[in-house]
Amino acid sequence: MDAVYIFFDNGNIRIPFYNYDKKLFTQLVKSNMGYWEKTDGNYHISSSKYDQEKMKTVLSGKPFVEVGKEPDNPVIVNWFTFGGQPAPEEAETAAMQKTSTVPETSSCLNMQTQENGLSDQFPDHWRDKLETEMRSRKYSPNTRSAYIYHNKALCRRLQKTPEEVTSDDIKHYLAYLEQVKKQSASTLNFALSAFKFFYHQVMKRDTAREQKRPRHDIRLPSVFAKSEIIKILESVRNLKHRIMLMITYDSGLRVSELVKLKRENIDIARKVIIVVSGKGRKDRQTIMSKKVIDTLTLYYSQYKITGWLFPGADPSKHISIRSAQKIFEHAQKKSKIEKNGSIHCLRHTFATHLLERGIDITHIGKLMGHRSIRTTETYTHVARRKTLKITSPLDAIDQEDEDD
Repeated sequence: MDAVYIFFDNGNIRIPFYNYDKKLFTQLVKSNMGYWEKTDGNYHISSSKYDQEKMKTVLSGKPFVEVGKEPDNPVIVNWFTFGGQPAPEEAETAAMQKTSTVPETSSCLNMQTQENGLSDQFPDHWRDKLETEMRSRKYSPNTRSAYIYHNKALCRRLQKTPEEVTSDDIKHYLAYLEQVKKQSASTLNFALSAFKFFYHQVMKRDTAREQKRPRHDIRLPSVFAKSEIIKILESVRNLKHRIMLMITYDSGLRVSELVKLKRENIDIARKVIIVVSGKGRKDRQTIMSKKVIDTLTLYYSQYKITGWLFPGADPSKHISIRSAQKIFEHAQKKSKIEKNGSIHCLRHTFATHLLERGIDITHIGKLMGHRSIRTTETYTHVARRKTLKITSPLDAIDQEDEDD
């Protein structure tokens, strides 16, 4: 059961928005009880305007939890449900775990406090040393930013300085990320890499050395059929948006590589796209079709493209990754394809369709910029090759069996 959490923090009332639906957001805005703050992702309500009965009307049947309403009771004080059905016991337990603000250093439950309002415990001098160490090793800007973020988040959650953090603290924090934040194994591994680098390389301590890496989830990539790709592309009227999606599928680019393309990276004469400083700071070349070249020619004639191939609102900057993701999401919704997917799935589809055409897997790996052939091998599990051409026994049930 979904529930809306209403937090009472020192006279301030707020509703954090995570996965709440758009309809609820619209109802809150229309209620005129408060205002939306984009920077912290919360809908804030004036204490003088908060009306519990009005809130029941606004939510129209959705259960909600009031948290910290009593000064001496920082956890749940009320759980409201409507329609005569009480809140399930497991839902109430989950809600208490998510909203408890009482620190318990002996277990990962101390991670289940609300992050908003916690003070930063990662001093600037440690941040500077971490930054210097990473720059000296030529780490990418994205890696530097992510490593700093994860180490700051750890200290903020624990409310401890780096000197006070223990091995158990790191273990409990990773458990919190998995249990409460529902983060993937990849995210947990990346966070652990950030901790190992900082505590071992910068602080010269073994704090994170003994922590075992989480087991990776084994998930098959989501792939679109050729007919679905056609529907997606045909649903996009905006030429700039359509060529973005075309290139992603046509050349197998990562979205981060797509948005950073420049006109000089497009070699029409040789029918290749040059990816500069892709993942792992590696340059590579990938293929480009005649259909993309024809569309690019039209694109160049309508847009004055000199620098970034896909400029943002500010021409001096490229379009953002999030904007590219939104473009795909809108196209998929418009084409009415009900499949869990993202713009990154166009890259998966590129590899899978090449494999199905019989292209050597090592060539596919090079086009995609994979460091290891094992990464490319994932697509052998989703390609419609010999194993998926086996006739199902249900389809053959009416066929005469010679052995009968």
